Amino acid sequence: MVPLTPRLLGALLLLLCFEELFFKFENTVAHSLPQVRHVDYSRETDAPLLPEISPSNAPQPFIPLLAPAPLAPFFNNSTPKLSGQCSLNFTAVDSLMSTTAVDCFASFAPFLANVICCPQLQAMITILIGQSSKSTGLLALDSTHANFCLSDIQQLLASQGGSSDLQSVCSINFSNLTRGSCPVNDINGFESIVDSSKLLAACGKVDSVNECCSQICQNAVYESAKKLALSDGGLTLQNSSVVDSCRDIVLRWLSSRLSASSAKQVLRQISNCNVNGACPLDFPDTTKVAKACGESPTNHSSCCNAMNNYVSHLQKQSFITNLQALDCASSLGQKLQDMNVSTNIYSLCQITLKDFSLQVGSQESGCLLPSLPSDATFDRSSGISFTCDLNDNIAAPWPSSSQASASSCNKSTNFPALPAATSAQHGVYVMDMKSPVLMSLFLSLLILIQR
Repeated sequence: MVPLTPRLLGALLLLLCFEELFFKFENTVAHSLPQVRHVDYSRETDAPLLPEISPSNAPQPFIPLLAPAPLAPFFNNSTPKLSGQCSLNFTAVDSLMSTTAVDCFASFAPFLANVICCPQLQAMITILIGQSSKSTGLLALDSTHANFCLSDIQQLLASQGGSSDLQSVCSINFSNLTRGSCPVNDINGFESIVDSSKLLAACGKVDSVNECCSQICQNAVYESAKKLALSDGGLTLQNSSVVDSCRDIVLRWLSSRLSASSAKQVLRQISNCNVNGACPLDFPDTTKVAKACGESPTNHSSCCNAMNNYVSHLQKQSFITNLQALDCASSLGQKLQDMNVSTNIYSLCQITLKDFSLQVGSQESGCLLPSLPSDATFDRSSGISFTCDLNDNIAAPWPSSSQASASSCNKSTNFPALPAATSAQHGVYVMDMKSPVLMSLFLSLLILIQR
């Protein structure tokens, strides 16, 4: 048994006082939050990616906020133990390192991995190598130095509050810093093969609204990567890994010719085109839903119970974007139709797009992230927050045989309209205090309405 020392007793009393204040605050929030103001999203740059889902009179997004623990420091403030063997210029991307640490905050990294954390981490590494190439002339590291540098990156991010397990969370290893199988890895060789002025013209400034559809920059990057892949003679493009490796070299070169902030915008926009192109969720077995809902379910309650139970498994996975939610709804609907579920059970059971994303708050409200690249933000007094889109009940579209693919580039696609908000959304989400790790952090997730 742990002895009850005065210090421990004081900590326990402080925890009890905080708990009482916490629930008083929750009750206060429930009665004091303002109604959601209406804003016109038709002028926002994000609107064209999801035209019918973000029309005028759409409610303003709410912001979940990850508050720091009152009993523990927000950051560990530790001095990173660097290898001394990495020659990359970390100073050149100091601001990006801080942004990445917040985007990949320790306890939340797995839930933001697909949309925010990992795209930002990959962009930061690409820019780091690109900026460092100004002095080294190289667009890749050898495997030995890549190992040292990757370890240093991890240490630096962890010292600023980032997850200490980012290599696992984002599936990144030392090879992501090397040349891979690309035959070219130096600036002089690159510029002797690639039309660099044409590449810069296409990617110097990416159209954040239309790039995913027009693919002007993406096509220029791909064409440059193909030239590099074929530069050693006799090589065919059947080996896609070579082109993929050369694509990394192209992006690093671009990052060396742009400012760090401009390069980030380009890289994050390109990556988000891929992120929004597919549903990232793992779908469990749909047999129980198919059995309960059948071709024409006579017991609506049984069908919806099975469906709601199924969706609850999806809601524990990760935050997703609004466009990903459309794809997830389409994918699940198609699976069920293939199992002879002909009834629109999304409508029958009132399944919405936000039901496919991680749920937050005491009212179990789903948060869909914007389809354009976004970052989490940190404030010392309030903690870490990020913006959610679509904070009202948007009906999930049930796929039909005549329906066109739910793509933001398909202008004939009719997405469901976004209704005006009827009430403010609020709530408090508290991490599982039984977990020793989370107990040490004692984090709370608050949903606030943006004024």
